Amino acid sequence: MKTRYTYGGDEHVYVEVDDEMSLDAFFISLSLSKLVRAANIPGVTEICPANASFEVRFDPDVIAPDEMMARIKELEHEAEAQEKRLDTRIIEIPVFYEDPWTHETLMRFRERHQDPSGTDLDYAARINGFDSVASFIEAHHAQPWFVSMVGFVSGLPFLYQLVEREKQLQVPKYLRPRTDTPKLTVGYGGCFSCIYSVRGAGGYQMFGITPMPIFDPEQKISYLKDFMVFFKPGDIVKWKPIDRAEYDRIIDEVEKGTYAPKIAEVAFDLDAFNKDMTGFNAKLMEALNDV
Repeated sequence: MKTRYTYGGDEHVYVEVDDEMSLDAFFISLSLSKLVRAANIPGVTEICPANASFEVRFDPDVIAPDEMMARIKELEHEAEAQEKRLDTRIIEIPVFYEDPWTHETLMRFRERHQDPSGTDLDYAARINGFDSVASFIEAHHAQPWFVSMVGFVSGLPFLYQLVEREKQLQVPKYLRPRTDTPKLTVGYGGCFSCIYSVRGAGGYQMFGITPMPIFDPEQKISYLKDFMVFFKPGDIVKWKPIDRAEYDRIIDEVEKGTYAPKIAEVAFDLDAFNKDMTGFNAKLMEALNDV
């Protein structure tokens, strides 16, 4: 890995730990951004973390851009030595795969897709070497996912699959973006899954929908009263396939204010994960069974 530092106009320094996503790059980026925050560098107004990078916004009337960059660079070796361990939580997210709403939307935009003759799941299954959509869906939900970034639109999580790199699912985005995506669509682009927090334009493949809101600017939803955004970097997600009846039941509970996401406190240790991914994932998922 070779960290790249660049300027973003007069008020930003962009720090890219690696040009591709990996958990090693994520942890170095997270550690370095935390060290920048802890250093209380005069003039820093905002730190925005991403998948394997982060951006620092600063006031150039307080600190010159070259000095800002130099201060960040001084912290890099310290970040590499940080322990790659994170106290976090694993969350069960219900997903209604092959739902009618994303199906209606993807059929409206077939002319923008690589395969106008099928569905997004048909295409994803085929290019990843699965003999059926059901097998692909199982691969999508069987192992946990790591939230590496929250953003792009408010509350949207980017999720990175916790499996060996050669087993990771990969699906390109639409050839041309859609002008519509249902709220809470579970999407996929590149090596990342996501949940569209609001309705709007999008280019990720659409696999299903969750009944669980993840963004509420009015903070009326019971589990979002403390903060309007549900996810934060470092969260771990386990998708749970559900049918229409379960989807409707959860929607009703959300509206009544009685729905509570299934969450367990866990520790993520990168070294332990890399030594035994299957065993480590099994322990993560076992924690949900005790909730």
